Amino acid sequence: MGYVYLAIAIVAEVFGTTCMTESRGFTRLLPSILMVVGYAIAFSLLTFALRTIPTGVAYAIWSGVGIVLIATIAWLFQGQKLDLPAIIGMALIVLGVVVLNRFSKVAGH
Repeated sequence: MGYVYLAIAIVAEVFGTTCMTESRGFTRLLPSILMVVGYAIAFSLLTFALRTIPTGVAYAIWSGVGIVLIATIAWLFQGQKLDLPAIIGMALIVLGVVVLNRFSKVAGH
C-alpha cells in the first residue's frame, strides 16, 4: 500500500507544482488555493508511504518521477523547451528509479 500512497503523493505534488506556476506568485487566487491543497495532499500521503518504504527510497522515487513529470507537463502545456542534455538527464533519472525499484533489496521488493 505504501507505493500506492507514494504514487498518489507524486501526482498531487506535480499538480501542486503546476498550480504554483499558474498562481503567478500568488496573484491568482484559484491556482494558489489548488497549489496549497495539492501540496497538503502530497505531504500527507508521503507520510503514509514512509510507514512502509524507507525514506531514502521514497524520496528518490518522489524526486525522480516528480522531476520528469513536471518537466514533461511544462514542455507540453507551458512552452518550456527541453534540449538534448535535458532529455538525456531525465532519461537517466527514470533509469535510476527503475534500477532502484527493480534491483535494490532496500526498496522492499
